[in-house]
Amino acid sequence: MPAAALPPDLALVPRPDSVTAQPRRFALDRRTGLRAGPGAGAAADLLRELLTPATGLPLPPDPDGRIAFLLAPGERALGAEGYALTVHPDAVLLVAARPEGLLRGVQTLRQLLPPEALAAEAPGPGGARPRTPARAWSLPCVRITDRPRFAWRGAMLDVARHFQPAAYLRRFVDLLALHKLNVLHLHLTDDQGWRMPVAAYPRLTEIGGRRAESVGDGIPHQGSYTRAELAGLVAYAARRGVSVVPEIEMPGHARAALAAYPELGNRPGVRLEPWTRWGVCENVFGVHDGVLDFCRAVLDEVAEVFPAPYLHVGGDECPRTEWERSPAARARIAAEGLSGPGALHGWFLDAVAAHLARLGRRPLGWTDTGAELPAAFTAMAWRDADHGRAAALRGHDVIMAPYRSTYLDYPQSADPGEPRGQDGVLDLRGVYDNEPVPAHWETEAARRVLGTQAQLWTEYARTPAELEYLAFPRLCALADTAWSAHRDWPDFRRRLNHHQTRLAALGVRGRSPHHTVPQAPLLTK
Repeated sequence: MPAAALPPDLALVPRPDSVTAQPRRFALDRRTGLRAGPGAGAAADLLRELLTPATGLPLPPDPDGRIAFLLAPGERALGAEGYALTVHPDAVLLVAARPEGLLRGVQTLRQLLPPEALAAEAPGPGGARPRTPARAWSLPCVRITDRPRFAWRGAMLDVARHFQPAAYLRRFVDLLALHKLNVLHLHLTDDQGWRMPVAAYPRLTEIGGRRAESVGDGIPHQGSYTRAELAGLVAYAARRGVSVVPEIEMPGHARAALAAYPELGNRPGVRLEPWTRWGVCENVFGVHDGVLDFCRAVLDEVAEVFPAPYLHVGGDECPRTEWERSPAARARIAAEGLSGPGALHGWFLDAVAAHLARLGRRPLGWTDTGAELPAAFTAMAWRDADHGRAAALRGHDVIMAPYRSTYLDYPQSADPGEPRGQDGVLDLRGVYDNEPVPAHWETEAARRVLGTQAQLWTEYARTPAELEYLAFPRLCALADTAWSAHRDWPDFRRRLNHHQTRLAALGVRGRSPHHTVPQAPLLTK
């Protein structure tokens, strides 16, 4: 059936590969059981966790249940995250080759239900959750076959500039999972704040986690996570099929760490405070042995908390000014036979990459062209498509994050009432038109692209409400293009119109922009 002819309750985001509407509906009640085959129990548990609070439906385990979740490893065409969903009037069957595919299918089932099923808790007398379903629940009969275009579909959340509580990180994970985004890139450290606890270096959060103000506002800002909170977030996300990738900035964007431990810098006698401005700070890590020992110890603890195969170390925007003036840096240049201060950057990242390899992790870094990253790194290309192509042709795997179409800290319109953000505008269409692999790219470059992600930098976004206003509905557009190869703007807008009722049920207060204005150049990431 053509997308435009599908009924509203089949208006799914992201768009599935194939959707065929069928007559009639499948009714659910308290007796509706769920049969989970071998390996499918986690997906069944997730469906109950997400649906029961709002619907009152217990979906009890039942070997003869009318809803069945099955793993079929032989269905290789579905890939790692694909699934096949069939809803008949008397049965529902969800099949995937791997558990991740079942988790994606669970999110599709959620979207097929009325939007009220997404609410955190169904209303009842006195606000209590009712013990029985408050309404009749049903699914439209349909056949769906679906699999993602890209393996990496993510969103970066900057909690270094403005700290966000752990409870909100879990909510953000739920919003990612609903849209079949599978990576939360957590930007944990920067010049303005250090949020990751490191047992060997407690002052990182005690001192580095607090700053006096933000760009002259006179308001102190602080916050850090406990190890238990981060480990809990990782487990929570994993149950939803979302991997949490931490980012610990080095060798630049290090001012908060240097405030805590001045001996790690190039001027150990100078006392610093966490930076109170935005942009690129000239204070960077030194290159003496103590700094490398520090970085290894930090990365060891980060790897213990975050089991994701990738670990992001920032890596860009590292001014050379301090290295050019540092006797210790000159000594390192001579000892390593380097060409000059500029070569220290690659030497530093090589040392970091070697340690991550010993930990069984793959290094990930921000890049323009890949020229500044050692060969072992996966490149997160933030400038534009041509820079991503250059990194791919240098042999790097690439995640496309071009700022003109993925940086959601830009205002969504030129409306004077729009919240403050970076100079310029990025509207919904600008995000939707993001093409991670342009048609003119060489096959060699195209095959290196792992996927794409959105960025939520928080210089100007202080609260969860402000973050969600920036993220939605633009994150829906990125999710659609990261998952689906289909490109049909009118169809996306039709699906989004209904999808916004789901977001409303979740309490997401986003904005649909109405203006398209050329973006201004961005000076820093």
